[in-house]
Amino acid sequence: MTTVPTPATPARVRVGGVSTELVLHVVSAAAGALGLVWLMYERMLPITGTIGFWLSWYLMFLVLLAAASATTLDRMGVIDRVVGALVATAGLILVGALAGIVFFTTVRGWEALKHLNFYRETTAYIGPDAPLDQGGILAAMVGTLEQVAISVLLSVPLGVATAIYLSEVRGKLARLVRSVVEAMSAVPTIVAGLFIYSMMILKFGQERSGFAASMALSVSMIPVVVTTAEVVLRLVPGGLREASLALGTTQWQTVRRVVLPTARSGLVTAVLLGVARVIGETSPVLLVAGYTSEMNADPLHGPQLSLPLFVFNSMRLPTDVAIARAFGAAVVLLLLVVIFFALARVIGGKPPGHVSKRKARRVAITAGLAPAPNSINVASLEGDNS
Repeated sequence: MTTVPTPATPARVRVGGVSTELVLHVVSAAAGALGLVWLMYERMLPITGTIGFWLSWYLMFLVLLAAASATTLDRMGVIDRVVGALVATAGLILVGALAGIVFFTTVRGWEALKHLNFYRETTAYIGPDAPLDQGGILAAMVGTLEQVAISVLLSVPLGVATAIYLSEVRGKLARLVRSVVEAMSAVPTIVAGLFIYSMMILKFGQERSGFAASMALSVSMIPVVVTTAEVVLRLVPGGLREASLALGTTQWQTVRRVVLPTARSGLVTAVLLGVARVIGETSPVLLVAGYTSEMNADPLHGPQLSLPLFVFNSMRLPTDVAIARAFGAAVVLLLLVVIFFALARVIGGKPPGHVSKRKARRVAITAGLAPAPNSINVASLEGDNS
């Protein structure tokens, strides 16, 4: 009687997490690579250079990590570990670069940031070498907020409507519109500024203003919003559309009540990407908004300052205080971007199908499951009268 061999149980693949074996392999590979590369640079080969040293160390680290992992893992496990090291390194480099930029900018601008007048005053009546306890960026902050707000009001409705046309309506001009949007995505921002300058200022005789800067920013913001919003709308399951249409609703009602609420968080991301695309632009603002050190809260008339333009002009001045103001304004610009992202996440971060308490009560009242807020309890009144 022959016995059938029992098939070997495949090894369970560990997804995520940090094991003791992984830590030992990474530490031993890093230490061994450091020793070998130091030996080559200092004792064996006539080569020098800090960048080359660390690049050689990283390559040797990957080789030793693969060799150490091969002692306990199969071929696929070794490849997975090496690729994981590459991905983790890319993420660390990205986070390190971002943290380095924020830290360096904050350190250079701290001398200006610690003065309260930096946020409450303008530089209209001070010289470029005035001390940091005089003047500020109030005019630039107001100009940036107004210009970005106007560009959002101009770009978001048009961009979302265009995305709906491309993904939901799909009319005869959809291919042409998509080609125009893709072409606009590659247009440099300075070209958008030149277009607004030639049309609004030279041809129609309008003066340089914050509204003209918002128009130039909108030219660059619309393609980003359209492209991202179209991708987000295409991710909405088709079954939701079919179920809504099967209930007898029109296409517009399906888009308004089903598609747009489902894609709300993605549409917020599209708006954020558009704002991030234009909030730091300087060249179109420099062409069409002009430059002034005075406070101008009217975006329709007269030159208007913005934070990127303030940073650009301050960095050109050969004084330490002006450069400190430039770095301080850059930090404030970063904080504004963070605030915009946080507010947008609060507004659009609710999951699809979320019903607020007010809407839930209104639905309950309509269905007769709850009394209306102004209704009178007749039975209680009769009891009181008796």
